[in-house]
Amino acid sequence: MLRFTLPSALLLAVCLNLLDLSPARAEVGLGAAPPPGADVLIDGTRETLDEKWTYWQGPAFASSLPIKWKIVDDPVDEGTVLMSFDPVAAGGKYGTADIVTKKPYRDFRLHVEFLVTKPGGNSGVYLQNRFEIQVLDGDKTKHGMGAVINETESPYHLYNGTGKWNAYDIVFRAARFEDGKLVQKPLVTVYFNGQKAHENVQINKVWGGPRSGVDGGNDGGAGITDTPQGLKLQNEGHDVRYRNTWIKPLTLAKADTSFSE
Repeated sequence: MLRFTLPSALLLAVCLNLLDLSPARAEVGLGAAPPPGADVLIDGTRETLDEKWTYWQGPAFASSLPIKWKIVDDPVDEGTVLMSFDPVAAGGKYGTADIVTKKPYRDFRLHVEFLVTKPGGNSGVYLQNRFEIQVLDGDKTKHGMGAVINETESPYHLYNGTGKWNAYDIVFRAARFEDGKLVQKPLVTVYFNGQKAHENVQINKVWGGPRSGVDGGNDGGAGITDTPQGLKLQNEGHDVRYRNTWIKPLTLAKADTSFSE
């Protein structure tokens, strides 16, 4: 019998590749397909919405199950998509009818496609129901479209505009703790419509207060706790559509979220 022995370094690389723990390369942009091991969160069906999502019952929660968000026709392409909708959120009442995945996540690779139907449309993608990647038409500031909110400037030039589909591709590494103390802050890398917008951005706190997300009321948002949380989509009473959304858990030992398309 012939036996082949791999050098230890090569063997380790092969094992890591098989485990797929590294986000080093990934398909990005509109239409990116979920890789093996990903959880499909939005596929345009009511069944998946009810199976995978619930309302975030934060301090401003004012709705009730079943989820009032609607499955509607895709305004651009064939198929059906998810529409942010709940009457209690009308007028920009954030935190009243946000939806969050039932499953929590720590480190992950995320793909989200969204369409803002009207000027000024507002929503948000919350990593671990804490850290917002903004969805806000017309705003080019640190609070604006595509910003790691209040941490980076908006990469507004990458935005396709209202009435068109857009895509976020994200790798997120959760905060790290030792003996209950925060020792490494969260990191995130974001592609916006296939172009790298942010790389290894450190997130310093939960912005927006307790109505915004988990830990928002702890020490002004700086009191991040050592708990995985779900992905959240914000409803501020605006018509924002979502489709083709999936998430893949990762284990990022190094403090590095960089990846290439």
